[in-house]
Amino acid sequence: MEVWDHFRHFVASLAAWFTTSANWRGSTGIPELIWRQAELSLAVVVGAVVIGGGIGLVLGHTGRGGLVAVNAANAARAVPSLALLTLFAIIPWISLRWGGFLAAFLALVALAIPPILTNTYVGMREVDADVRDAAKAMGLTGGQVLRTVELPLATPFLMAGVRTAAIEVVATSTLAAYVSYSDLGTPVISGLNTNNTVEAFAGALLVALLAAVVALGLGVLQRALTPLPLRRQVQSRLGAARQVQARAAV
Repeated sequence: MEVWDHFRHFVASLAAWFTTSANWRGSTGIPELIWRQAELSLAVVVGAVVIGGGIGLVLGHTGRGGLVAVNAANAARAVPSLALLTLFAIIPWISLRWGGFLAAFLALVALAIPPILTNTYVGMREVDADVRDAAKAMGLTGGQVLRTVELPLATPFLMAGVRTAAIEVVATSTLAAYVSYSDLGTPVISGLNTNNTVEAFAGALLVALLAAVVALGLGVLQRALTPLPLRRQVQSRLGAARQVQARAAV
């Protein structure tokens, strides 16, 4: 009974926290914190797509040095994001730029690049060689083959990497609160520092809900961008990407 009473009290306190108007207004209100976390996460994923996706496209197209780059990128995942964030936090021209945004951005981009690079590379290499040869036989240049043949066929793999990276970034970007960037990590860190489990749990719950929305939205987009005949094939080949990541992480 005592445990049940504690649980009911906790739920009531949590409901009271969410229904307190002060938590929904101002620069520390829930809508503003969600927006700032979404803003940071979007910037990180876009940056990772440009860097990781670009490298994956080039290496997958040429077929040279791909495994080395993929293994190096995945090996970098062994470095904890918090450690990177702490490193950037002690560099004044980084930590003080844009209220901690730059430090958080750099640390999270390093987290987001590996799954995007790996999936893009695998997607490019999984394009049927006969399709490439047919395109070249029609007179297409290497760049045209990349843009009109390989990239469309590799898009489902790229989107799978983007989805994985986005979920990881949304969940991990709460660490940005350590460098004074206000997002959903702010109530989590504040709650932990003041031993306020209700506030910390509320912040974590909001992060989980945002990550779930992102996962669902990108899952629908990935499915929409995958032609029906390719869906089963893509699902089986995505396993190859995961195996590459797993081997690189060992």
